Amino acid sequence: MIIFAPGGIPESYGKRKYPFKVLDYLTEFGLNGFEIECGHGVRISDEAYRFFSDFSAHLSLHTPYYISLSSPDEETRLKSITYILQSAEAAKKLGAERIIAHSGSCAKMSREAALELAKDTLKKARKALIEAGLSDIVICPETMGKINQLGTLEEVIELCKVDESFLPCVDFGHLNARSHGAIKTKADYERIFDTLESELGFERVKNLHIHFSKIMYTDGGEKTHLTFEDNEYGPDFEPLMEVLHERGYAPFIVCESQGTQAEDAEAMRKYYENLCN
Repeated sequence: MIIFAPGGIPESYGKRKYPFKVLDYLTEFGLNGFEIECGHGVRISDEAYRFFSDFSAHLSLHTPYYISLSSPDEETRLKSITYILQSAEAAKKLGAERIIAHSGSCAKMSREAALELAKDTLKKARKALIEAGLSDIVICPETMGKINQLGTLEEVIELCKVDESFLPCVDFGHLNARSHGAIKTKADYERIFDTLESELGFERVKNLHIHFSKIMYTDGGEKTHLTFEDNEYGPDFEPLMEVLHERGYAPFIVCESQGTQAEDAEAMRKYYENLCN
């Protein structure tokens, strides 16, 4: 089963009381998932924990943006492990199975050196989760949108090879932004999935995590998230839905459009369901 979800609270959620109206809101759009955003820190109220622990939709959690797996500073990397552990503890209490993590920048290092640091940090983070009794929480390293960030498709694949429990979070808007609009056709999506399958195997790719939005980009890559109303920047979601349907994948898809996450996630859901009829 494919999960369609908004990332965070969309604008049309309005003045509904959070979190108590989230499920009703998702139902309005026919969505069956929700990604809780902890980009600025794991700050979740007791009432939110109580509410989401009984939630009938699927949940994932985005870890703090300031995590840097590849920092040249050891203290920063150790703190990043602590933030991942805090995120996993929160996910467990919420009933979420996946946490999504940014990998950090390359700074003044080579990409190879940054990747090795990130792999070591993730290895230690996984060990910390196991020791804390959180081995069932899945870490999903995310592809990134800025060229100077660690997080190409190939780099995320290498991060996922650190532990067989890891799943890639493929952000197609990010990949499109860092490649200056290279994702245009169904064949472009197929090449991405061919690479993933050849390196990680069908079963892991079948259940991968996906972030999707249209993103404005500059020479340096990602600039700002857009909505599906934009006709200048990509990528388009329709060929992605076609590939997912043809390959029998069952990913967790999180829409990260700017303010219209629920509406645009609904558009993806409807298109996909039409393919199934």
